[in-house]
Amino acid sequence: MALLKQWRDMAYSETANKGDLQRLWADYFQKEKEIYAQLLKTPDETVKGTVKELADKYEVEVMTMVGFLDGINDSLKEANPIEEMEEDTQVNLGFDKELLYKNMVAAGADWLYELEEWNDIFDEDKRKNLYREQKQSTTVRKEKRVYPNDPCPCGSGKKYKKCCGKNA
Repeated sequence: MALLKQWRDMAYSETANKGDLQRLWADYFQKEKEIYAQLLKTPDETVKGTVKELADKYEVEVMTMVGFLDGINDSLKEANPIEEMEEDTQVNLGFDKELLYKNMVAAGADWLYELEEWNDIFDEDKRKNLYREQKQSTTVRKEKRVYPNDPCPCGSGKKYKKCCGKNA
């Protein structure tokens, strides 16, 4: 069975004890934070290796590394083959800095996008702009509805129904 399926079965189990799942995620989030802190110290370096080698490098279990690879995959410059990943699969952690920051914001992972290591990568204004861009990208805006007797939005001074709304 592929490692990703094992990770997801374990981490998102419907039948597992809630307390066990909470402990699993609390432990995972702490280790994830430590890995990101190390990666962000040298953000332009692409870390490569097998899943097992990276797990050893960051001193985590293979399943924790699989969860990490699943989480970071959408932020990588070159995606890893996570669906069929095994311990000896070659993977990389070459991430797009802006995309990673935005994805952390999108996930609501303040413990990650507020890591102090980001201060050396982006200044405060850049981080605020990336945060705002991400939040605005998921905001649905409804356009103001134009009714037939409203002034036409084109500025002609005519009613909408007699102008641009004539053929609508």
